[in-house]
Amino acid sequence: MVRKCIVILLDGLGDRSHPCLDHQTPLQAAHTPCLDRLATMGANGLMQTMAPGLAPPSENAHFALFGYPAHEFPGRGLLEALGADIPVQENEVAILAHFVSLRRQHDQLILTTNRPAASAREMAELVAAIDHFEHEGICCRFQPSHGRDGIVVLSGAVSPFVTDSDPLHAGEALMAPLPWQQAPDAPERRQKSARALHAYLAWCHHTLHTHPLNSTRQVAGQPAINGLVSQRPGQSRRPESFKGRWGLRSLSIASGLVYWGLARYLDMAVEKVRDSTDPGLDLAQRLRVAIRADYDFVHVHSKAPDAAAHTKDPRTKVTAIEALDQGLAHVFDSLLDEQTMVVVTADHSTPSSGPQVHSGEPVPICAVGPGIRRDLVHHFDEIHCAGGALGHLRGRDFMPLVLNWLDRAKLQGLMDNDIDRPYWPAARQPFMLDKEDE
Repeated sequence: MVRKCIVILLDGLGDRSHPCLDHQTPLQAAHTPCLDRLATMGANGLMQTMAPGLAPPSENAHFALFGYPAHEFPGRGLLEALGADIPVQENEVAILAHFVSLRRQHDQLILTTNRPAASAREMAELVAAIDHFEHEGICCRFQPSHGRDGIVVLSGAVSPFVTDSDPLHAGEALMAPLPWQQAPDAPERRQKSARALHAYLAWCHHTLHTHPLNSTRQVAGQPAINGLVSQRPGQSRRPESFKGRWGLRSLSIASGLVYWGLARYLDMAVEKVRDSTDPGLDLAQRLRVAIRADYDFVHVHSKAPDAAAHTKDPRTKVTAIEALDQGLAHVFDSLLDEQTMVVVTADHSTPSSGPQVHSGEPVPICAVGPGIRRDLVHHFDEIHCAGGALGHLRGRDFMPLVLNWLDRAKLQGLMDNDIDRPYWPAARQPFMLDKEDE
C-alpha cells in the first residue's frame, strides 16, 4: 500500500519560449535525464494552480495546491510574520514593508533605490527610529524580519483590506494606501486603516530623512535610506489544519519565510533549511530528509528556477534546472519504493525575459508510483506533458488526486463522520450499546 506522497515543488519552473533557446522554454532546452525518466515512469499533464492567464504569487499558488480556496487566503504579510516568528494577534494586521531610498518631486515621493545596502548597525538604528507610531487610535509598529525587510503590524480597529504603497519599480511614485472599495468588513475600518498607514509612512519618511545616519551616508556617497514601502497586508482567518482537511500528516521542507509561515498557518510540520550556492545539492539533501521522514505528505521546495528566471537570462534558468536534475540523480534510486509515490510540479511560471514577475502559463506535472497509469510521455516539459494522461488540471484538483493515489479517497456518498470529509477513514464515533440494549 502506498503510504507517503513526496511532492517536489520546483518554484517558477514553467516559462515561455525564447529565441536564444531556439524558441524553446528553459525546461525544454535543459538536459534533464532524471526528470525525463520520471515522466516515462508515470502520468503527466499540465496544471494551472489558479486559473488560465492568472499569474499567481508563490504563496497563493501553494495555498491552492494545498487545497484551500482563494477566499480563505490570509495575505502574505501574515505568512511572512509567522515565518519570522513575529507575534501577530488574531485581530491585528501584518503588512510587508521594506526600506527604500526616496526623492521628493513636488508633493510626491519617487522610489529611487529598493533595499539600499546597509550594515547591521545602521539597520538597527533605523528600525529603532520608526518602531512605534499611533494615529486615530491605531498603533503601527515595525518589526524587522530579514535584511532590509520587515513587517508593519497594525493594532486596533483595523482591516487588512488596504492597497499597496510599493510601486515596485525605481523611478515610479509611491502609491497612496487606499481602502478597498469592496471587502467583507466595515468601510470605517478600512478607511481608518488606510489613513493610519498613510500617516505612518509619511512619518517614517520625515523621521528617516532627517536622521543623522543619512547625513553620514550622504557624505560617504551612499544613497539615503529614508522611507518604507508596503504591500500585501494579511490577517489570520482561523484556518482548518491540513490534517483536518485532508487526513494526512504533513511536513514542509523549504527555505524562505513565506513557506515556513504558510506551513505554520496550516499546522504542518516545518523543516527549515537554507539555500546554498548549489541548488542540486540542496535538493538532494532535502529529498534525503523527505525519504526518512515519517509523514504521509512531504512538500520539498526549491526556489532555484524562480530565482534564476528573475535574472531575465533564459540560459541561467537552464543551468539551474540542470543542477536540480543532477541533484535528483543523487537520490533517484532511493526515492521510489512500494510505499512511496512522487509528484514533480511547480507553483507557477516565471518568464526569464520581459517585464513580468510571474506569468499565467500552466506548469508541467508528473506523478509516479504504484498503480499510477503510465502514459506515452518521455520528456518532462511544458510541451510534452500537455499530451499526458493527467490532462489539464487546476490547483484545486491536486489534493483530491493525491488522496486517490494514496488510496485514501473516500467513496462519495458514504458518511463516516458528521463532516463530509474527502478521505477515509475519518475520526469515527463507535457504536456503543446501552445496558438496556443487552
